[in-house]
Amino acid sequence: MPHIDKYPPGAFCWIELATTDQSAAKSFYSSLFGWASQDFPMGPNDFYTMFQLEGRDTAAAYTMRPEQRSMGVPVHWMIYIAVASADDTASRVAQLGGKLLRPPFDVYDVGRMAVVQDPTRAVFALWQPKKHTGTGISGVPGTLCWADLMTPDPARAKAFYSSLFGWRITTSENDPSGYLHIANGENFIGGIPPGSFQGPNIPPHWLAYFLVSNCDETAAKAKELRARTLMAPTTMEKVGRWAVLADPQGAVFAIFQPLPRN
Repeated sequence: MPHIDKYPPGAFCWIELATTDQSAAKSFYSSLFGWASQDFPMGPNDFYTMFQLEGRDTAAAYTMRPEQRSMGVPVHWMIYIAVASADDTASRVAQLGGKLLRPPFDVYDVGRMAVVQDPTRAVFALWQPKKHTGTGISGVPGTLCWADLMTPDPARAKAFYSSLFGWRITTSENDPSGYLHIANGENFIGGIPPGSFQGPNIPPHWLAYFLVSNCDETAAKAKELRARTLMAPTTMEKVGRWAVLADPQGAVFAIFQPLPRN
């Protein structure tokens, strides 16, 4: 059960839920993944929820601001990507065809971040760690294990992310679908499905995958907890079993059960 104290630049290092009902979200994810939760005040009637497994930070949640909702921003899981310098990375976003939604700013003394929209309109955050490195545990059920970029223009996304983070984004000889695998250094961390996988009315986004020990049981439990099933449990040959769900407030995420290792 690896504990993580530091992330290399380009790694997915944190995951954060923007929701319309923080208390309901706490209840849902605690029941589904066994997360403990701790609330930190952020002002009058406002707090930031840190989720934990085995005493290590796993994810977080906050209530969306009225201005976010008025702009039509949906409830969502936000992927954070580790960088050595939020300012240096952010300074290259525009020239690569992306857009800075929030220029770099300090989050107290825990880190420095920026919010970026890629050229295909998917949104993610940059994270330069200070006191908070990010998710402190991996490889156990309930932890982030993968992320797919759902976009109608994989080629444009590939050019942007490989230039911004140095990712190696390639197809696999064993996979005729055209799915692009993302490697950060030696580690495969996510992928970009073919553009045809993206629904016509769904905006481009990063889809976070959480590790589970039993995909079917977790999907059934999520349904009992009033989640919607967007894709029923499905087997990926030689890889594992996965499903796509929307929590009761509508935030979309995936669950993944890997094949047992021989």
